[in-house]
Amino acid sequence: MPEAGLLRVVEAAPLPTGSYAAVLPRRAAAPKGWDPLLICVAVFIATAVGRVHELFPALAPLKPTLLASLLGIALFTIHQSGSRRIGLLRSPTTLCLLAFLGWCGLSVIGALNHGVAFQAWIDLFATVTMSVVLAGSVRRLRDVERLTLVYFGVVALYVGVVLARIQLTGDNWRLSNLYYYDANDLAALIASAIPLGFYFALDRRHVWLRVLSVLGLAILATGLIRSGSRGGFLAATAMGLYVLFGFTTVPARARVAGLLVIVAVIMTTASEQYWTAMRTMLAPEQDYNATSEGGRIKIWRRGLEYIETRPVFGVGAANFPVAEGTISSLAKNAARGIGVRWGAAHNSFIQVAAELGIPGLLIFVAWLVSAFRSLRRAGRRPAIPRRPEDDPARMAQALTASLVGFVVASVFLSLAYTDMLYVLVGFTVALAKTVRLGDERSRPRIARIR
Repeated sequence: MPEAGLLRVVEAAPLPTGSYAAVLPRRAAAPKGWDPLLICVAVFIATAVGRVHELFPALAPLKPTLLASLLGIALFTIHQSGSRRIGLLRSPTTLCLLAFLGWCGLSVIGALNHGVAFQAWIDLFATVTMSVVLAGSVRRLRDVERLTLVYFGVVALYVGVVLARIQLTGDNWRLSNLYYYDANDLAALIASAIPLGFYFALDRRHVWLRVLSVLGLAILATGLIRSGSRGGFLAATAMGLYVLFGFTTVPARARVAGLLVIVAVIMTTASEQYWTAMRTMLAPEQDYNATSEGGRIKIWRRGLEYIETRPVFGVGAANFPVAEGTISSLAKNAARGIGVRWGAAHNSFIQVAAELGIPGLLIFVAWLVSAFRSLRRAGRRPAIPRRPEDDPARMAQALTASLVGFVVASVFLSLAYTDMLYVLVGFTVALAKTVRLGDERSRPRIARIR
């Protein structure tokens, strides 16, 4: 038999010379914990998504998002070896992501306002770059867990600080004037974070992590109610249904128990005003979104007009509000001294189609579909048994639930360029990479017996 450090030959009996035998590679030493690159990515998530520097203004002068991004890019560029090779990120999801970035750049040429479109493309370029760095920084499943825990933790922190500092009384029952997100965006963020909290609440390795995760889930459920967002309610409902019926890596009783706890928090914290607002979804004739020129329905109709008139390159990245104020059917009111609101699309798919044209929408949809397909493949049980801590199926299903919540919320919000989406996709690409690397490490090779 070979000495330690060489390949082990797996055989039941001696084989004759000239025959072949399967050999398994010796399990590589697990990479150590946090390192500078992972820390930079964690700081980026904490500031770009969790906005901790806005919660605590003393951090703002340090420019943590910019510093973490620049240092993270430099470290990732330097450490192009092993599981951090950029070539390992090659996938349909990454290809669609880069194609979306490229098409967004092309939209600058014919944009209504070139400066707005160019600035949006620069911001998107920086966000996409950090999404790639995030995926590239991950070495194994444990790193995906570390970074998703940061995502869940900073969202819970943000919501907790908001609930503690903003008092709601009487008619003022809904969160407003938040530090960065508005109430609807906050609800979408919460819906994307709850499945990750559910993942860590089921952790069997650390009791303290389970306790803190349950506490974080209670904070997020309360924040979801206080946001008063109907889109957030639908997103959370879709996410909850996926957890209940699609989270097959968790026993059914645990899924039901977890959702019952969240429902109990919602039922005990929701006010009558909240349920009154939710009931308006069943009576659209009473909803301003269906009756007002500034409501979502009529905004979407105007968005379809922009798509019809500019089907290829659209009105330009981030130019939907410009279109509302300059070329919309309402813009003529400005000549009569009637103000026109330069509002958002309130639908990510109409936003992309109007701003980047039909090709941009097709790329965007293909990108989301490829992310879901990647997670579905990662969620399949491997043919070669793994250790429980190396099984990516539960994380794949948690990220799928997060994306489900995000996509449903994006039907009612303009979220196509938000950091939360690109961080979630970065997690998806990272998980797919760890699955491929794990399969390569576990796959037997054939060696000739001499």
